[in-house]
Amino acid sequence: MTTDRLLTVQEVAERLGTGVRFPRRLIEERRITFVKVGRHVRIPESAVNGFVAAHTVQPISLRSVALRGAA
Repeated sequence: MTTDRLLTVQEVAERLGTGVRFPRRLIEERRITFVKVGRHVRIPESAVNGFVAAHTVQPISLRSVALRGAA
């Protein structure tokens, strides 16, 4: 069994480069996995990594033929 580090809302905000309101909204809208520890909310590190991976947009590659026709 792998132990997944549980992050605070503040730690998640720092990792994502956002304010604390963004991860709190993700929790409220149930868009990210979270754990309730008493009255505290913790987010598994794997859930943050999964969220980032799921919302990562890959760049498109332009073919050289399309570039010649644009000019």
